[in-house]
Amino acid sequence: MNLILWIAAGLLAVVALIGGITKTFIPKEKLAAQPGGEWTGQFGAGFVKTLGVLEILAAAGLILPAALDIAPVMVPVTAVCWVLLMIGAMITHGRLGQFKLSMLNLVYLALAAFVAWGRFGLEPFTG
Repeated sequence: MNLILWIAAGLLAVVALIGGITKTFIPKEKLAAQPGGEWTGQFGAGFVKTLGVLEILAAAGLILPAALDIAPVMVPVTAVCWVLLMIGAMITHGRLGQFKLSMLNLVYLALAAFVAWGRFGLEPFTG
């Protein structure tokens, strides 16, 4: 189970890192022109960049605390925060009628909930 939880956290970290880099370093106008990026038109550039930075921090929080054995409890805490972020993403995409993206966010939410559940109770890092 430990390996499965590591894989799930790693997949989420990759998704968070790609999303974070995209939102942080690609101009908002260019993001808004891409399919699925229409939501950025409803928010300011600072908000979009802040989300990007939070996603980069989430990528780090899903892996580094356990890998470095420094506050490994932060892995499931980060996973819970990712669940909250995905709820917001689902609501935003749902309001825009982007139901495929909402379903993708639901998959990420389920994966994050699995990591949180597994690391808080089933297979915690602490002995």
